[in-house]
Amino acid sequence: MTLPFQLEMESSTSTSKSSALHLEMEQFKGQSRLPKFAVPKRYDITLKPDLTGCSFGGSVAVHLDIVCDTRFIVLNAADLSVDAASVSFASSKVLFKPWKVETFEEDGILVLEFGETLPVGSGVLGIGFEGILNDKMKGFYTSTYEHNGEKKNMAVTQFEPVDARRCFPCWDEPAWKATFKITLDAVPSELVALSNMPVVEEKVHGHLKTVSFQESPIMSTYLVAVVVGLFDYVEDHTSDGVKVRVYCQVGKANQGKFALNVAAKTLEFYRDYFAVPYSLPKLDMVAIPDFPGAMENYGLVTYQETALLFDEQHSAAANKQWVATVVAHELAHQWFGNLVTMEWWTHLWLNEGFATWVSYLAADSLFPEWKIWTKYLYEITGGLKLDGLEGSHPIEVEINHASEVDEIFDAISYRKGASVIRMLQNYLGAECFQVGPLRSLASYIKKHASSNAKTEDLWAALQEGSGEPVNKLMNSWTQQKGYPVISVKVKDQKLEFDQTQFYSSGSQGDGQWIVPITLCSGSYDVRKSFLLQKKFETFDVKEFLGCSIAGTGCRGSLCSWIKVNVDQTGFYRVKYDEELSAALRSAIEKKHLSATDRFGVLDDSFALSMACQQSFASLLTLLGAYREELDCTVLSNLIPISYKLATIAADAVPELLDLINQLFIGLFQYSAEKLGWEPKPGESHLDAMLRGDILTALAVFGHDQTIDEASRRFHAFLDDRNTPLLPPDIRKAVFVAVMQRVSMSKRSGYESLLRVYRETDLREEKTRILRSLASCPDHNIILEFLNFLLSSEVRRQDAALGLSVSSKGRETAWTWLKDNWEHISETWSSGYLLRFVSAIIPPLASFEKVKEVDEFFKVHPNPSITRTLKQSIEWVQINAKWVQSVGSEKNLADIVKELAHRKY
Repeated sequence: MTLPFQLEMESSTSTSKSSALHLEMEQFKGQSRLPKFAVPKRYDITLKPDLTGCSFGGSVAVHLDIVCDTRFIVLNAADLSVDAASVSFASSKVLFKPWKVETFEEDGILVLEFGETLPVGSGVLGIGFEGILNDKMKGFYTSTYEHNGEKKNMAVTQFEPVDARRCFPCWDEPAWKATFKITLDAVPSELVALSNMPVVEEKVHGHLKTVSFQESPIMSTYLVAVVVGLFDYVEDHTSDGVKVRVYCQVGKANQGKFALNVAAKTLEFYRDYFAVPYSLPKLDMVAIPDFPGAMENYGLVTYQETALLFDEQHSAAANKQWVATVVAHELAHQWFGNLVTMEWWTHLWLNEGFATWVSYLAADSLFPEWKIWTKYLYEITGGLKLDGLEGSHPIEVEINHASEVDEIFDAISYRKGASVIRMLQNYLGAECFQVGPLRSLASYIKKHASSNAKTEDLWAALQEGSGEPVNKLMNSWTQQKGYPVISVKVKDQKLEFDQTQFYSSGSQGDGQWIVPITLCSGSYDVRKSFLLQKKFETFDVKEFLGCSIAGTGCRGSLCSWIKVNVDQTGFYRVKYDEELSAALRSAIEKKHLSATDRFGVLDDSFALSMACQQSFASLLTLLGAYREELDCTVLSNLIPISYKLATIAADAVPELLDLINQLFIGLFQYSAEKLGWEPKPGESHLDAMLRGDILTALAVFGHDQTIDEASRRFHAFLDDRNTPLLPPDIRKAVFVAVMQRVSMSKRSGYESLLRVYRETDLREEKTRILRSLASCPDHNIILEFLNFLLSSEVRRQDAALGLSVSSKGRETAWTWLKDNWEHISETWSSGYLLRFVSAIIPPLASFEKVKEVDEFFKVHPNPSITRTLKQSIEWVQINAKWVQSVGSEKNLADIVKELAHRKY
């Protein structure tokens, strides 16, 4: 018999052993990377989705190499129920069963501890698991659609950045590349099953089928993809035989034809540009009703419907351009990202920055009439805007935990990344990138194909191709945050250049860069370039430019103006002294500057005013030079700048708001009269896009004639949805105009737009309406609409589209966010929470709100939004400081009155 003492001793020993095991497993918690005990080589994955029960089961057999003595195998798994009894490791005909199987959900890891050391060499790890088809658009999830009036589910994956682990246990880091053999079991026989590779076998068992796919080439887990649903498709082939298909909901196949044509031609363009063929036998692109943007999964690219489908009758020109550039971006990843993959998320910009930049090359090749490089300016300004914050981050940013990755899919990785690539290309010359003797990009891709790369690998390829010290030049741009403002002065016929770090707050940073400076003087025939490698440099004007500088006019050898950063190819801002500024203003009025440079002068002046380094009044005076501006790119920047200036003025000097609105109406009337309401035969794609933006601006600033005409056309549209009075390019403008006269006592316009939203099945129309309804000045209507965004009538991916409220609704939106934060944070994943925060908080503009926001989120912390929240609060501080500065400007009222009443 067993004595009580013996029982106690055995119990104590068992507890000590268990504690020791637990401590050993604890060592893997909180680590940024997985340990390197084992290296996966191939995954055999079987998934069994249940679309009715919204669940799935599966198994994975991972062929791997044990590379050092270990009793542990550590991999990623999250939101999965792992069947501990199913876990085994087979090596050399020996089967090992783990002593302990434990998931640490906070870190998304699965730790397997074995009772003995595993032998070094190859083996197979087998794991069975179950999971939920979630509704958060990440991992393995459901998207809903209607077919013959019945609501149905499809199963979709979205794994980037770190959500493959929510579908199957894996080494869910970009460096752990392997091949994948995928089988989908128990798929309803009438549905389409897709994955990265073509189908090799399909077995039908009554109403169900098993679909097996070819083994993939080597790739990272975040690129694995599966889609199961009911689809139509259109098909084409590239000249070298790659099958290209666009899948969409039944009845929408014609809407996929434009993207199909773009995709086939883009694959051919990249094949030639990179001198490397597309590496898979097929490319499928799928329009998903619920999807967070677009995703470059190898051979199975997934999109929101609005990013892939184009309706010739009801889609706007802007949407056509959007589809083309998004498709070009995602297909660029088939080389930059899929074939050559960043080694770790620190180097995400290698994927996203390059894909952004090269997508413009492709779009320009396909549609030269679009002048797409002028739109590239928005990539630059988007990067400059975020990188002007003290809470920005370097392009190469340290990632210490999977929860941090979502926040770096931002304008730094995409837009600044793309901008510094363009700056480097401009400095080295296009021939070095693509057509030189070494074809640097082709060399880089071939060297690192089916492998991983770091930033320094790209610099090495470009340095070898150019002979320039690329690594030295570019490290200052990728390894530190921010950028310089180049102050340019003329003193005693000396041209002075001084660089300081620019912050939108007006603070002084201590960064320093090697800056490729370009400038022209008096004419685009007189150009100079040099590297500014020090904080300060000075040049003799006559020696440097071959002329002297005059304040105005241009006589003989006198230069009338100097423009630095020609065509905005550099990632920096420029601040001119008063004499040079006045000369540039005159050059803008006389159209001596290119549209790109008119854009640049405007954007830099706006940023300097925001940083309180230039007066609000002087910026308004500069805007007067743009009264007869007709260029789409310039006006498309002038419009949002005007919105922001009106909002700041309303907070700082509310008594001037009517005059400010009058000033901006006068600013846009010239272009509105030239464009008119009706499309003109043979007009450019750019004019078609601009018309709606200009009319929207006039409506927002309260131009009665515009609102009256919009109302007339809207009522015609309600009677006949195909009326020629409301073509797609001006629909949003009309919807916004209608909302300007909506109030709780006059709700008909609002209710009519909601009716159109509910009746249309065109995703683009729904998003147009969502983007328009919050422009209403009535805060009660805004609150009602914000609550509508949380209802089941709005797809979760679309809710953030309606958050750009009118300036009068900012306080209402903030209060609504606080009141609904618990529901929002439980319903939306971290990637979407960022959108709620960055849409609603940054427009606030008082120091009281800074404190209020900070205190609220101290009580409601969420680590996944830490960086974005810090940046958003900084925007509130910047706005508050700007309002304070504008409010103290002397003679501002007189200047505004003079500009508002000025006749041109």
